[in-house]
Amino acid sequence: MTDIAITKKDLIGLHPRDIRALIRARRWTGPSEGQARGYAQANLVVLRRDAAFDFLLFCLRNRKPCPIVEVTDPGSPIVTQVADSADLRTDLARYCVYENGELAAEPEDITEYWRDDLVGFLIGCSYSFEEAMVQANIPLRHLDEDKIVSLYTTNVPCLPAGRFSGPMVVSMRPVKREQMVRAVQVTSRFPDTHGAPVHIGDPAAIGVDLDDVVFGSDRVEVKADEVPLFWGCGCTPQAVAIASKVDFMITHKAGHLFMTDVLSEEIAAL
Repeated sequence: MTDIAITKKDLIGLHPRDIRALIRARRWTGPSEGQARGYAQANLVVLRRDAAFDFLLFCLRNRKPCPIVEVTDPGSPIVTQVADSADLRTDLARYCVYENGELAAEPEDITEYWRDDLVGFLIGCSYSFEEAMVQANIPLRHLDEDKIVSLYTTNVPCLPAGRFSGPMVVSMRPVKREQMVRAVQVTSRFPDTHGAPVHIGDPAAIGVDLDDVVFGSDRVEVKADEVPLFWGCGCTPQAVAIASKVDFMITHKAGHLFMTDVLSEEIAAL
């Protein structure tokens, strides 16, 4: 592949390490949805060391939206457990920087923001079980329409921990009524990437308006023969940063996840 512009089609079949290399070279800055099929993806949260324990406790108390995949050593941006020599500063296509609960920047690289006291958290992502849903013949409209899965902020409070508190964010996928049970069965095998849905059916019951997508995600239609299924989402820390007015936090931009070298089936429950 030369240095000419690449498209999403050019990424088909590439190993995650090769896609990360293209991202690091800024040759690909698009979403990770549908890429590196079969491999687990992860959400990113970066915090100062003095906030890291509180956030670790927050994740342990709220495993549905925030299942931890890996935590880096303080000051180190290098991933060692789920990828080979990956760098959190450069290997995601887009980032969000929050200061005092406000979105301050959306850079393509966070090298200039990195400090010796920062700790990186990788949190499981529901993109990781989508290949299993496709293999089970459960259609995913956002993939068919080349969109970022629909995200919503709910009225469901997370269990607070230290300075961290706020609402759960969910991802929504419409599923045909006759496939609801199968969708629950398939995704339940992936507890490290959000597992089974946290809610099925009436969006209003969790404070959701299906027209009100958040964090730059896309709206998809729920047809008459379908039911909306909602999964806990690793964008929850972004809602928590806003609600708690966290002084400093870096996250991925919605839809632009970290691609691991671990097959989703390797972390699935038997």
